[in-house]
Amino acid sequence: MSHPHRRRIVAIATGALLTAGLALSTSPASAATTTTRTQTPLVVNARWGGHCTYDRLVIDLQGYVPPVTVTPVSELVYDGSGQPVPLAGKYFLEIRLHPAAGHNDAGENVYQGPRLQKIYLSKLKGMAMTGDYEGYVTFGAAFDTAPTWKTSVLHSPERLVLDFPHPNTC
Repeated sequence: MSHPHRRRIVAIATGALLTAGLALSTSPASAATTTTRTQTPLVVNARWGGHCTYDRLVIDLQGYVPPVTVTPVSELVYDGSGQPVPLAGKYFLEIRLHPAAGHNDAGENVYQGPRLQKIYLSKLKGMAMTGDYEGYVTFGAAFDTAPTWKTSVLHSPERLVLDFPHPNTC
């Protein structure tokens, strides 16, 4: 087989693969994913649990888990008012999801979790929903000692998970 002939076959095969790839990228499944992502995810609950070597905070969502920022802050305040959140602790984390909402398009609350909760775990001592404002949903977490954390996303149902490691208590 001559080299020009081999190049032509490679070019035809490459064109066929590119065409197939373009067809797949415009399939109905891709369109459905794009449609789903344009809907603002709804924050519906927050819950927690203690484990032998970590405490866990879980934020449940409908839709998908949006980008999140977790920031150490010197105090927790409510979004909008700037009023202090009455959670005891020496260290605090602000957990901000965007885009997200705790209410539907009609303005009705869909968030059914706690708004302010003292927690008696090894590391996690309290949590509060501190904001649902202009596409941001914000939570605060309180600790007696400086926290370290790991975030992850779990699916079916969609949820954001924050793990706070601590020495083994079992």
